[in-house]
Amino acid sequence: MAAVEFVPLTEVKISLRNALINANMRAVLTLTTLPSVKTPNLTLRELQSADARDLAGFMTQPRYQKFILHRLNDESEVKAFVSRNIAAQGDRRRHIFHLAAEERHSNEVVGDGMLISQSEGQYEAGWGLHPALWQAGFGTEIGTALLGLAFERLRAKSVVCKVMQPNRASAALALRIGMKLVSTNQEMSLGHGRTENVEYYRIEADDYFNAPY
Repeated sequence: MAAVEFVPLTEVKISLRNALINANMRAVLTLTTLPSVKTPNLTLRELQSADARDLAGFMTQPRYQKFILHRLNDESEVKAFVSRNIAAQGDRRRHIFHLAAEERHSNEVVGDGMLISQSEGQYEAGWGLHPALWQAGFGTEIGTALLGLAFERLRAKSVVCKVMQPNRASAALALRIGMKLVSTNQEMSLGHGRTENVEYYRIEADDYFNAPY
């Protein structure tokens, strides 16, 4: 992997805003396909078949799966996951956008992000990152890019995210990108006998657009 570059959050947001302005000028893109967005270290883009190998390299790791609800056990399950998401691209009924986060120097997929349409104008965001890059600022870049896509491309009215309470790194990330803790679901069932306290974070469109750069 390339050397890690630490970039201020304000620079990430300015870069993202410029990228989305340019993307919105290309009329061929629709709400069924999201534009690629470049942050200082990453390109957040739609999934491609070739991404499965890189994704399997971290998605199947126990450290990555610790706070993940839906776990993929091996590369074959990752390939099936990628194929399902690619099949939905361009479909007007699409309500889940799962994206790859590609490191710009190595072109390796090192993370992922998702946006799920929940109701009229509300989206849920989620993010993941190769454990080798934790605490390097890449997660913040993914989270910031997801909010930009949600509010500036999908015209979301609000974005929420769910964080398992022990996952303090993701909780801090949510706060860092402007989200606020709004509630906690005690002992939420995660399936297969798993329960966990889950925190809910939210940001409204007005707060996103009025935030300082």
